[in-house]
Amino acid sequence: MKKLINGVDTILTESLDGLVAAHSDILTLGGEHKFVRRKALKPGKVALISGGGSGHEPLHAGLVGAGMLDAACPGQVFTSPTPDQMLAAAEAVDGGAGVLLIVKNYEGDVMNFEMAAEMMAGPVERVLVNDDVAVEDSTYTTGRRGVAGTLVVEKVVGAAAEQGRGLGELKALGDRVNRATRSMGVALTSCTVPAAGKPMFAIGEDEMEFGVGIHGEPGRRRDKLMSADAIAEEICGAIAADFGAIANKPALLFVNGFGATPAMELYLMYNAARRLFEQSGARIVRSLVGNYVTSLDMAGCSITLSLLDDETTRLWDEPVHTAALRW
Repeated sequence: MKKLINGVDTILTESLDGLVAAHSDILTLGGEHKFVRRKALKPGKVALISGGGSGHEPLHAGLVGAGMLDAACPGQVFTSPTPDQMLAAAEAVDGGAGVLLIVKNYEGDVMNFEMAAEMMAGPVERVLVNDDVAVEDSTYTTGRRGVAGTLVVEKVVGAAAEQGRGLGELKALGDRVNRATRSMGVALTSCTVPAAGKPMFAIGEDEMEFGVGIHGEPGRRRDKLMSADAIAEEICGAIAADFGAIANKPALLFVNGFGATPAMELYLMYNAARRLFEQSGARIVRSLVGNYVTSLDMAGCSITLSLLDDETTRLWDEPVHTAALRW
């Protein structure tokens, strides 16, 4: 294993120190490295909190800032943060209007965020993200997994929260965006968790995994390596079939890298996916391409299609100032 680390026990804390130092105009680190929060809080605003295991950067800590999250709780690599982290984050950023938790559908995250919510003093609501069409259930989830569509929910709901909308309205909006979002991924290699020191799973040089999760967990099937067009055709076909109808609907197309895929390949996949979705009648009106919801050093990508309406399009276009997204 070759990684730029000093030790497996300090990789997370040292990385968080570097993140906050590099973006000190935006971010502040909570005590004992329990959470990352916005440096400039907005009184009277609903606080948005998310989090999950580390290894998916820039999700979630890189999405803390104006127009998105107020705080993010990083667990150890691929391990859910603890309820006391979430409670500490809520106490630090609650501006008096309540707390909205944005949770990926993985059992550890769901359980720990629920426990934290029960301990929070003020009003709290939850949006559960389950955009992955690859599997309905797995060892890690009850129901569909929450994957790259989490970023879409956090961006749209974050913009609405910045406008001063109430807790109930934000929850309803988050649920609506989640229902309008579908994702599926493909892995070309495994990822290497530093503590393990070896790839999580073995995959041949001529193989790929369809429907892989963001922790390297298996998906629909193992197959021989295909062309980019063939991969895009299967993924886009699965997403379109799950929606049922996408004709004449405006949409955001998000091609996300898993950490080791170069931008050249991601844009190639975007080109293939856009062509296929437009052939199905969708109107791609917004786009995002890059490594945003990663799986450490895994090679591969996911494709997300999120159907937009006038309101969610306007919210997607609202200014955002985070480490990962600035527009």
